[in-house]
This record gives sequence, C-alpha cells and structure tokens, in this order.
Amino acid sequence: MEIWEALLLGIVEGITEFLPVSSTGHLVLVEKLLGLPVDDDAVIGFTAVVQMGAIGAVLVYFARDIGRLVSAWVRGLFSAPARQELEYRLAWYVIVGSLPIVVVGYLGRDFFTGSVWNLWTVAIGMILWSGVMAFAERAATHARGEKELSRMDAVVVGLSQCLSLVPGVSRAGATITVGLLRNLDRVTATRFSFLLAIPALVGAGVLELSEATGDTETVSTAALAVGTVVSFAVAYAAIVWLLRFVARHTLMTFVWYRLGLGVLIMALLATGTVTAT
Repeated sequence: MEIWEALLLGIVEGITEFLPVSSTGHLVLVEKLLGLPVDDDAVIGFTAVVQMGAIGAVLVYFARDIGRLVSAWVRGLFSAPARQELEYRLAWYVIVGSLPIVVVGYLGRDFFTGSVWNLWTVAIGMILWSGVMAFAERAATHARGEKELSRMDAVVVGLSQCLSLVPGVSRAGATITVGLLRNLDRVTATRFSFLLAIPALVGAGVLELSEATGDTETVSTAALAVGTVVSFAVAYAAIVWLLRFVARHTLMTFVWYRLGLGVLIMALLATGTVTAT
C-alpha cells in the first residue's frame, strides 16, 4: 500500500464513518478500485486501525458530554435527587440503547461479515434504506428535543443500530432515521446517534483490532500512521459539519447520494469493473 493510498482511505473513512452513507461499503469499494486485496489480512488490519482514528475523533469531540454523563450516572447511583437530572437519564438511555447491538453484533458477527457481505448487498441496502430515510423526512414532526428523550426512544433507536449490520444501511443512517420516525428533531436524533456510536464503535473497534493481523510489507507502519491520523482529523471535521448541517437541512442530500452510489456500484459490478467479494 502506497502512502497516497493510505491517505485516500483515511479521508474516505473519516468522511463516511459518521455520515448516513455506509463507511464500510465506501472503504471496500475504494480499496477494490485501487486494486488492493480486500480479503488480505494486512488490508483488513489496516481498515481496523484506521477506523480507530475515526472512533478517537468522536471520543474527543464528545469528551465533555461523556464526562458529564459518566459523572451524572455515578452520582445517580447514590443520590435520589441526582436521578432527576437529564444527564443521568441520558446516560441510562445510552446504556440501554447500546445493549441490542452488543448482543446481536457479537452473536451474528460471522453471519453479517460472511456470505451476506458483498457489494451487491451494499448497493441494495443503500438504495432500499434511502427510501426509508425519505419517508422519515416526510413523516417526522421534529416535535421533541433532547429533554423529551424517553426510555422507549432508547430501546427503539438502539434496536435500529442492529440494522446497520446489514450491508449498505449504515449505523448513522439507521439510528438518525429511526430517531426522526420517533419524532425527535434532527439535531437530537443526530446527537443521540453519536452518543450511541461511542460504545458500539469502541467495542467493535477493539474486537476487530485484537483479531487483525498483517505484515509491514503489504501495509507499512508509515501507511498505518498516515491513514489513522488523517481519519481522525477528517472524522472530527465531519462530526462538526454534520451537526451544523442537520440543524438547517433535511437528510435528502444523503438520500440522493446513496441512491446514486448504489446505482453506480451496481453498474461497476455488472460491467465487471469490481467484484462483489
């Protein structure tokens, strides 16, 4: 892997990890177009390391929020008045909302990363979930903010994270869309999506990293460093941008992008430009 390829993949990972567009699908597509062996242990290991850069970005951006939630949760364990605080409830909502993906992701990991995962399913998932996103934008009332979040919201949005295991749906696409269908406003749905992403992505990243293997001949240490640093910086910028974007715009930009990319992937597969697996 050349340094410029690591740089490009770091940019792709950073941009797509937290946008509702399927980061894994983008990474695999770009790796295939670059001619990299996506099933090679070294390339798989590179992908796992670079994703940790994006995960680091969300941890840094939400560091104060994480600190407040953890502090409120600990206080609430010993103080009844503290249990009335929004941060205490929100901390529990993040915990409750994270449980489904932990269970389903762990038990179904071999299935979702095995035969079901190929670029055909990525393209189909992108196109079909785009319809759900468009419906959510039309049906949502955006009537509730963060203070109106409920335990049921946490359960339903948390369950929707499991849909991100289906190739092409994307974790952010699933959670933000279902948050809108629960009539949360876009900023609240997006922020809650980010908070739910923290335990899910950290757990998945650590697991993938612990199982990743590779050699420095295929992917050098310099390439790993460049990809990870770039992924962190770009992901941080993407988080800032998305939170500002959803405050003023609908998700339809992402809907049209997903539809276009899904059709493009199908065309590339049909013409033999890339292979499905």
